[in-house]
Amino acid sequence: MALLHRATLRPTKLELLTGWLPGRGWYDGPAGVDVMRVAGYRFDDPAGAVGIETLLVRAGDGPIHQVPLTYRGAPLDGADRWLIGTIEHSALGRRWVYDACGDPVYAAALAAAILAGTGQAEEYFEVDGVREQRPPMMVIDSSGADDADLPQVGTPRQVVDADPALIVADAVELAVVRRLDRGTSSAGAALTGTWEGQPTPVPLAYAARR
Repeated sequence: MALLHRATLRPTKLELLTGWLPGRGWYDGPAGVDVMRVAGYRFDDPAGAVGIETLLVRAGDGPIHQVPLTYRGAPLDGADRWLIGTIEHSALGRRWVYDACGDPVYAAALAAAILAGTGQAEEYFEVDGVREQRPPMMVIDSSGADDADLPQVGTPRQVVDADPALIVADAVELAVVRRLDRGTSSAGAALTGTWEGQPTPVPLAYAARR
């Protein structure tokens, strides 16, 4: 479950991505154009410490890109390469925002979603002490959901910032599709998604045992 706050963010997530995306080698869209959200989904952190959100975004008439993010209350040691920036959150204070492909908490959550079918987090707002569920912006599904023997992911040994992004751990290799219009495929079980205007499932990520 993801408990969301009705809060002010400075800068906003999309403002942060507008400045960051054009510097990625896998980005294929206009620079200097505001990024717009198309859809998104979240995973749960079992420890409840890290926010895990994946945004599907587009700049202008460019293609849709998938950008997984993690939100932390303190810097992640050794992850400066993956830091996108910081956000001032009116309810939670300063949050460090990372490209989640470099965050081990995301790697474990993604592997669980694909190989064990844990799915996406249900999203709630708390209003006057009452929790109200927010309808999902998209639906995800996994072809590996019947595999209950989930390997321990641990800290990835290698992360390749490409399209797809590759996350290599001792027991599993993950591939995260960045640009969603290319029909990218990879080995292993697949995570797919559908959203408004996209009724046909689109591959989002893959997981293969090592």
